[in-house]
Amino acid sequence: MKLPILMLLLVGAAAFAADEKREEKTPMNSSNEVAVIKTNEGDMVVQFWTDAAPKTIENFEKLARQGFYDGTIFHRIVKEFMIQGGDPNSKDPAKENSYGQGGPGYQIKAEFNDHPHDRGVISMARSSDPDSAGSQFFICLAPVHRLDHQYTTFGKLIKGEDVLEKIGNMPVERNAQGEPSKPTKRIVIENIKIVPMDSVK
Repeated sequence: MKLPILMLLLVGAAAFAADEKREEKTPMNSSNEVAVIKTNEGDMVVQFWTDAAPKTIENFEKLARQGFYDGTIFHRIVKEFMIQGGDPNSKDPAKENSYGQGGPGYQIKAEFNDHPHDRGVISMARSSDPDSAGSQFFICLAPVHRLDHQYTTFGKLIKGEDVLEKIGNMPVERNAQGEPSKPTKRIVIENIKIVPMDSVK
């Protein structure tokens, strides 16, 4: 009698573990999730392209859930090109000279794909090394097809086009490197929430 009971317990435990694993995996199912980028200028909602850059999306979601982006800013605005954010250095106004150089302490492999850099598309910022992206990202203000297959696109705005427009039109001055791309006011990313897509419809 004891053996069947033990078998039942083991089967039950395995089923429970499988259920738990399923529950754990559900939040990571990016295909039914979006990112709500909450800024002090309004919210933008990004739908992910899971077919194109699954590892990039997984990294972005992980950082967002950890609160990594909370309090960072869009530190770079290049007119008719893009807005860039996601640098942890940008949380501190005293580190202004190092804006654009920060990251999560690791780099991820590029996932170049066939989704073009059109207006509203989100893509990973990087240095000259293709596999040097970490946490910084940019959102295109116009089609920039010269970047196609050079930078990892991973989603597109489905809400907040007016916010993108507003941020893209912010006055800028020269940054520490002499580029006319530094916003004259802080555009703060208050947080990035990963939520079910149907919750923002």
